[in-house]
Amino acid sequence: MSSRIMICGNLVWAHEEAKQLFDWSRRYCPYGFSRSRRFSRRTKSGRKVCMELWASTGTTPPQISIGVFDTEIIDALAEMGTVKWIAHNGAGYDQIDVFRCAEKGISVSNTPGAVDDATATTALYLVISCLRNYAWAEQSLRQGTFKSGLHPGRARDVTGRTLGILGLGGIGLRLANLAHAFPMRVVYHSRNKSADAPEWCEYVDSLEGLCRESDVLSLHVPLREETVHLVGEKEIRAMKKGSIIVNTARGKVVDEEAMIRALEDGHLSSVGLDVYPNEPFVNPRLLEFPQNALLPHMGTENQDSQRHMEVRALTNLRDFLRDGQGKDLVPEMRSKL
Repeated sequence: MSSRIMICGNLVWAHEEAKQLFDWSRRYCPYGFSRSRRFSRRTKSGRKVCMELWASTGTTPPQISIGVFDTEIIDALAEMGTVKWIAHNGAGYDQIDVFRCAEKGISVSNTPGAVDDATATTALYLVISCLRNYAWAEQSLRQGTFKSGLHPGRARDVTGRTLGILGLGGIGLRLANLAHAFPMRVVYHSRNKSADAPEWCEYVDSLEGLCRESDVLSLHVPLREETVHLVGEKEIRAMKKGSIIVNTARGKVVDEEAMIRALEDGHLSSVGLDVYPNEPFVNPRLLEFPQNALLPHMGTENQDSQRHMEVRALTNLRDFLRDGQGKDLVPEMRSKL
């Protein structure tokens, strides 16, 4: 039986690249439903699903098209007996139960690297906006009050501030290089000291120590069980009074209630957020602070990054078909090889 690629959502940008990677007319099987239950019924019926891969490519996230890839979905895929690879179109893959996939013999890949520049520049925008109160200033202009309520005593220059990076992976390292150009002093904490870190990027051996050092703390860790509320009351209170938190990772990495309390009593001067715990819901209390810089998950919302993501997801599929292994197997599965 020939291999088939099932696309959840729509391939938007990488049509020409897909033709180069595959005999697309024979291998491509578009597929997407709004209800997990309906998906399960259709897959079990065997209609056009004799394929070996599931590709979650396209700009429509998996949780919108068929629901998160939870036990129900993964078990339905496994029952078919032909699905061997899920190529997720994104760097973060908390929408997929990778441990259930591993139990069922289904491999999962993501797209590391493809989102580094876009997410890092989003974080840099939030860093600058919070330090200089630019989001607040734009609101003032649009409301016709032209700087009313703003005061230079609330703003700081970027140059010379200390940027703390939690998680020096591809995105964190790209942000470090961008911030160093000002220059900002850059410190970081990861599970291990990074061999890729430049000599000017200082390693701090604890999260609490990183918080104490940072004027701005920028978060770049994946969402896993052990990273939920990784930055909580203790860590926030370890930060300097008047410091800033920037989050372009996942909303649940921060204890939102602790963060809002710190905004209310002035311990944090502002926060720059592109992610929230229960998107698309945004806690209205965050909107009460005009100094906050808030974006609606814009990190990779540009055609260049989304094309790179699609191509990388498709390349993982091609490599699996050709070589039996994609290059971007997620870490939880690499550790089991």
